[in-house]
Amino acid sequence: MKTATRTRSVGTKVTEEEYLQVEASAFGQGISISEWCRSALQQKARGTRSTEAEETLLAEVLALRMILVNLLFTVARGERMTADDMQAIIDRADSAKARRAADRLACSNREDVNEVQ
Repeated sequence: MKTATRTRSVGTKVTEEEYLQVEASAFGQGISISEWCRSALQQKARGTRSTEAEETLLAEVLALRMILVNLLFTVARGERMTADDMQAIIDRADSAKARRAADRLACSNREDVNEVQ
């Protein structure tokens, strides 16, 4: 299968610091600077997608945040929390974490697209 010939060019000017960042990232991935730039442009044009690991990590952080906020709020009010109360908070956080992470990522992706326009 023959690959498409690249006939169009996109260029930009960068500062020395920006160039060094791009160079380091490309070197770290074992690719040329032009290949790194092409990949970065294509990802941005398609809309950046989160990896499954990023989505899982965000979901867990949001669940932990929900648990901690609820726990601290209960303590701040001077109330006691039973084991059943704590388990209910954990269950609620676990049941909502994937949806909340997806919502956050969707908002972030819309903001990324708006920055480009």
